[in-house]
Amino acid sequence: MKPIRVLLADDQPLLRSGFRMVLGAESDLDIVGEAADGAEAVELARRLLPDVVLMDVRMPRRDGVAATRDIVAAKLPVRVLILTTFDLDDYVVGALRAGASGFLAKDVPAEELVAAIRTVAAGEAVVAPRILRRLLDRFADLLPDPDVTVPDALAPLTEREREVLVQVARGLSNAEIAKVLTVSETTVKTHVGHLLTKLGLRDRVQAVVLAYETGLVRPGSGRP
Repeated sequence: MKPIRVLLADDQPLLRSGFRMVLGAESDLDIVGEAADGAEAVELARRLLPDVVLMDVRMPRRDGVAATRDIVAAKLPVRVLILTTFDLDDYVVGALRAGASGFLAKDVPAEELVAAIRTVAAGEAVVAPRILRRLLDRFADLLPDPDVTVPDALAPLTEREREVLVQVARGLSNAEIAKVLTVSETTVKTHVGHLLTKLGLRDRVQAVVLAYETGLVRPGSGRP
């Protein structure tokens, strides 16, 4: 199998060096370039077409959110994994809306970072649980009552697809959702694919954000 090609984007050389050491020790990961700011990250993403960009949020010239938005808008076959020093960084929602496929804190253990890169490269999404929990809590006072009616944004979904979306929003894996709904994991995977297509979403992270923004799921309503 071809190694996963990774582009490092961080304005701190020391951090880039640390990431390079950690990732370079993995036989299936290949560091193809380094960027010191967001504008350079976009330029290198266009030129090198890495599988994953490990993107810092706060960088000069162009921040990580804007750089992510540029990469996604260009329809490059590149996925972005955002890293930040701050759990409550105001850029979190913007980054996910921009099309980032993952969001982790910079103090994440090395093995979790490596696993996240592999997950994102495979087309899935990753958000650190502590970031997701605190992020979704910030939606609490802005959400409509989900018991009133099905939000218009979710109207294209079948009842079963909405049920699957609820479980996705609560952070469950396909295998866990299969157990909850008493269906096969393959069936869950099919439902997830259908709902992402119907809602025009890139991946599970954007599905989670939409589920909370529309009030389908509320913080504290049974999520882990």
